[in-house]
Amino acid sequence: MDTNLEITFHNMTPLPDVESCIRERAEKLERLYDRMVGLRVAVESQHRQHRTGNLYDVHIEMRVPGDELVVSRPPHHARERHASPDALTSVRDAFEAAERRLKDYKERKR
Repeated sequence: MDTNLEITFHNMTPLPDVESCIRERAEKLERLYDRMVGLRVAVESQHRQHRTGNLYDVHIEMRVPGDELVVSRPPHHARERHASPDALTSVRDAFEAAERRLKDYKERKR
């Protein structure tokens, strides 16, 4: 992977399976748009909930020549918030949104 990748975890210990998932998804983003300059991913644990599970925010910043694309996936609705409280699902949802954003950007550049 040629893209400069930064992964940070806030309010939680780094999870190896989440980090490997982020690396795989980052490679997919790079294949989608090969001119990407940098990628920063931040996974943040919001609260420690013993009944509903932990809630995770995932922020993705994609640096492309002349622009920066940002995707932020906090849990918005109560149903969405409590439906899948694990970090892997939150990362997956954020990267799906990042793929859509990158495809839209690529189409606009054409």
